[in-house]
Amino acid sequence: MSESDTELAKDLGLLSALTIGIGTMVGAGIFVLPGVAASTAGPVVVVSFLVGGAIALVNALSVSELGTAMPKAGGGYYYVNRALGPLFGSVAGLGDWVGLAFASAFYSIGFGQYLATLAPIPSVLFLTEVQVGALVAGAVFVGVNYIGAKETGGVQTVIVTLLLAILTLFAVQGWLSFDLGTLLGSGGVAPLGYGAILPGTALVFVSFLGYAKIATVAEELENPGRNLPLAIVGSVLIVTVLYAVLVSLMLGVVPWPELSQSAPLTQATGVAFPGGFAGVAVTVVTLGALLATASSANASILASARINFAMGRDRIVTDWLNEIHPSYTTPYRSIIVTGAMIIVFIAALGTDIEVLAKAASVLHLVVYALMNVALIVFRETDPEYDPAFTVPLYPFTPLLGIVLSLGLLGFVGQRELLLSAVFVVGAVVWYFAYARRHTPRQGLLGRYVLDRQDELPPSVVGAAATVAPDGSGERDASDGAGEGDVPTTMVALSNPRTEQALVSLGAALAKHDGGRVLATHVIQIPDQTSLEAAAAQRDRISRTSRQLLVDARADAEAVGVPVETRTILSHEGLDEVFDAAREYGVDRLVMGQGGTRLAGGRVEGRLDELTHDLPCDVLVLDERGFDPSEVLVPTAGGHSSDLSAAVARALQETSDARVSVLHVDDDRATGRAFIEEWAADHELDDVELLVETGDVEAAIGRAAAGRSLVIVGATERGLVSRIVGGSLTLSVLDDLDTSVLLAERPRKRSVRERLFG
Repeated sequence: MSESDTELAKDLGLLSALTIGIGTMVGAGIFVLPGVAASTAGPVVVVSFLVGGAIALVNALSVSELGTAMPKAGGGYYYVNRALGPLFGSVAGLGDWVGLAFASAFYSIGFGQYLATLAPIPSVLFLTEVQVGALVAGAVFVGVNYIGAKETGGVQTVIVTLLLAILTLFAVQGWLSFDLGTLLGSGGVAPLGYGAILPGTALVFVSFLGYAKIATVAEELENPGRNLPLAIVGSVLIVTVLYAVLVSLMLGVVPWPELSQSAPLTQATGVAFPGGFAGVAVTVVTLGALLATASSANASILASARINFAMGRDRIVTDWLNEIHPSYTTPYRSIIVTGAMIIVFIAALGTDIEVLAKAASVLHLVVYALMNVALIVFRETDPEYDPAFTVPLYPFTPLLGIVLSLGLLGFVGQRELLLSAVFVVGAVVWYFAYARRHTPRQGLLGRYVLDRQDELPPSVVGAAATVAPDGSGERDASDGAGEGDVPTTMVALSNPRTEQALVSLGAALAKHDGGRVLATHVIQIPDQTSLEAAAAQRDRISRTSRQLLVDARADAEAVGVPVETRTILSHEGLDEVFDAAREYGVDRLVMGQGGTRLAGGRVEGRLDELTHDLPCDVLVLDERGFDPSEVLVPTAGGHSSDLSAAVARALQETSDARVSVLHVDDDRATGRAFIEEWAADHELDDVELLVETGDVEAAIGRAAAGRSLVIVGATERGLVSRIVGGSLTLSVLDDLDTSVLLAERPRKRSVRERLFG
């Protein structure tokens, strides 16, 4: 190939996707709303949470089908725009965007409420202490997203794990302190009437918005056909059960009229735990509440940036919003505008948390109803629509989703409906004033109607023509490249300083095999920027990458081997290098030491070693350069020493390397017999055989003097023993003046072997 391909990585597995959904939902839903909701519905509020979970589950099934058919950034907006056209796309996109801003303001208020229980916060002008804390928190959350600090993936997994541990702690003690009489009180299950269930559901439904965030990162999911529905449906089920159990326990510990409307879980924890432990438990729960609300707010701001990109791509909004920051690689303008809305909502509406919660729910319920309509339109009008997952009981399920979503709006309240209607009407006005003249995409439904003008009523055709877009434009196309069957050496590049050394090593090995070099450069993109957004501006983002790969091509071609280059946009670093090696089916991977954690001579991080196998033979070259003229191969045998011998042999034949093999043994005769047999078995002819006795580290240091390269097979010691006792390999090699190449060959090992060797 003559040019570099740019690819989008699929970084997120099932666990990461689940934690995105759970982490967003387990925020204010359990830490803030129970007290407010209990005052609205009484003890039967537990049923309100269950009904909310049921409505969310029906919609989650539809979102799962749409997501597996179209794993794209933008989530609900993308599906509605493609099916129903840009008018409804404007309503869905702007509704989702503003709904996320309301939700972020709500989460920030929750953060401020718990922060006020830990530290005194002064009120300022017309702002309460909670609003002041929320404004500070909101500004921090926006700033974190502006600079691109990571929130998803491993960090989100840790956050969710901590939250579940804290909630489990409360659940156990809450069960021990639970009293049915406290739950029922003097008025029974429904002292305010069973009619309070649905108004309670309308209030708490904001607690179930997190699952839809998974769809906004669908394009980055590994195996989305399987993982997307599992993550979406699984997160809804887990959180629904969690809410029902925890709210029941809270109301069985603190009578519902007395449950705090600002920090209910803290109050219930203080009552449930015995005196000596109450203070510590309350502090832990409060810190958990701060972590949960912060995580939810961050995730919502992140999702809003991706929705804005999707709308900008379709010219529903100006692409000015999606300009990528030159240093942070984030859509900073979109984040600033979203942050400004959040700040306004906190300042103007922060004294009534119900308004923020219900406004967020209303806008999202409208979007969910439109998504269910979109699913039906895709099924009925698009012969190429081919989801990997299909909703059961079609068309009953999406129709039920429409009825439940719109039906719940009747229990929200006039004030919140009016506020949300302002934004919906604003979206329609925006479409006719701006988007209709710029967007090029007609929806499936509009095309279906206009293609059948003679068959349908004139009023229907006229309506479709009236809202049809006036814009025109070109659609993006994607391409790919197949891999050949020739042996492939992948060289993972990170910076120009080490490019020549790594490519020279990779090219020498490829030449020995009669194979090719695949030079790759992984550009790590902040989570706040969707990979598709980065790809749209890749000319600026990948300028350094292009030059790096041009140099790599020249260096490989100078050795006389075929070369292919690829730029990969990813939210991960080292993990993506390994994923790419698996995807391309390469035979060996050459990489630099920078960016890896060489735990005991392995190129994997210590946590990665528990869950991942190496994708192929892996060679890690340090940053001291590559000179194969004088090569030393210390060996004590073992699995990966086979690879170090193969590399030495290849350098011997392609680079005229002078190879010496070193073995350290207490008995010289035994050592000589071992090294002669080892060299013969590995076809290392015309090499110098060195046998040393005494201290291994000192012997390697003496033998390495005057050499240009030391090749070491990774140790076979187990993870725990290396962490506790340190690594012989690293302690020796770090002190050498010569370049070091670490080699490891994949090997299937049990968990016990991974831990203990």
